[in-house]
Amino acid sequence: MTAEREAIRNPLVVALDVATAAQALEITGRLRGLAGMFKVGMQLFTAAGPDIVRRITGLGERVFLDLKFHDIPNTVAGAGVEAARLGVSIFNVHAPGGSAMMRATAEAVGEAAAREGLARPVILGVTVLTSLDQRALAEVGIECPVEEEVVRLARLCEASGLDGVVASPQEIAAVRGALGGPGFVVLTPGIRPRGAARDDQSRVMTPAEAVRAGADYLVVGRPVTAAPDMAAAAEKILEEIELAAAGDV
Repeated sequence: MTAEREAIRNPLVVALDVATAAQALEITGRLRGLAGMFKVGMQLFTAAGPDIVRRITGLGERVFLDLKFHDIPNTVAGAGVEAARLGVSIFNVHAPGGSAMMRATAEAVGEAAAREGLARPVILGVTVLTSLDQRALAEVGIECPVEEEVVRLARLCEASGLDGVVASPQEIAAVRGALGGPGFVVLTPGIRPRGAARDDQSRVMTPAEAVRAGADYLVVGRPVTAAPDMAAAAEKILEEIELAAAGDV
């Protein structure tokens, strides 16, 4: 990485959506110094347990724990405290779990971090999954437009004490318009470099488009981890992000 790139907060989050700790650590090793953070999701966490988070953070890397907690307030609050103890930089909860669940989690994590001298993780609310479209929402009884539902849930997250949201690229501008505070974090999955396959994502955007729309973090999985040269693929995305941030693309 260039000195100029190191000086810029790196928004690239590489998704370790793999089945084993060995695969995850191989990807981490090949992308150290390029990825700003690594995402540990349900598949890897179920296969390898919390130790994979400890091993990645033990390398000096940052982790986004993507388990989308959704349960009664006490249960999710307890899980959030354990996430903080693991040393993750970001974790998320499902916003449809409601304000009581989100508020209890934010308060419990803040209290535990202060009491135990922990770094408090950023806590994000998942709004509408990027794999869902209007028809999928209607199947579960949500008739309003996707963008309207995302904004409604984002407002609920802010009111409940969370730090931001997980939202598709196509809703970034609407979230920024409704919750204009600069400290409100927007983490965006569904990022696909130009020409890449959509796979199972319905609402996608290129890295440059997402940065211009106001995303703070961009989650990229298969376009990097399935590339013949992962480092080159990550470099290309970082270059696109830098150009977009500078207004050159």
